Amino acid sequence: MEFAEIFQSEAFKLYGIPLLICLARITDVTIGTMRIIFISKGMKYLAPIIGFFEICIWLAAITQVMTNLTHISNFFAYAFGYSMGNFLGIFIEEKLAIGTVVVRIITKKDSHALAVKLREGGYSVTVLDAEGNAGSVNVVFTVIKRADVSKILPIILHYNPNAVYSIEDIRFVSERGLPSSEAKSKRNIINFLTRGIRK
Repeated sequence: MEFAEIFQSEAFKLYGIPLLICLARITDVTIGTMRIIFISKGMKYLAPIIGFFEICIWLAAITQVMTNLTHISNFFAYAFGYSMGNFLGIFIEEKLAIGTVVVRIITKKDSHALAVKLREGGYSVTVLDAEGNAGSVNVVFTVIKRADVSKILPIILHYNPNAVYSIEDIRFVSERGLPSSEAKSKRNIINFLTRGIRK
């Protein structure tokens, strides 16, 4: 059977086209989710580039849906691809850990040991005295690369297990005071993309 006959066959229209639509939607929505995240982090050059590929893939998917309106499976494939694309885009972004965050720690216990440990790790730390509902507290601020959050949390829990902490994304921060890892975000992207090759 020639390729032209395969593409025109009823089996391909029933199973092949929905599969292609689903894969196209997963790809373009994943890229779109990443694009929105890049925009929120101020990556104004990368976002339009991936946006170009996103819309090209979307046009290919919607064209197949509109051409094959008689097959309800195409609509389900389109919707399923959309939902999976959102999940996959967020998953990839979490693995890349792009950007910078501010960690705010509020503790009733003296925060001196915690601050010392964080500074030994190369992080810039600011400690403030404050007043909470139950009395005096210390407020500790540190700005870190998002990829370092997993390193910071065990330190907080070790030195101040009852501390209240919050982590917030920030769009811009000067590099002074951050650990010397200027290319860390780029390395995270490269490591993520090559991880499957090394396995």
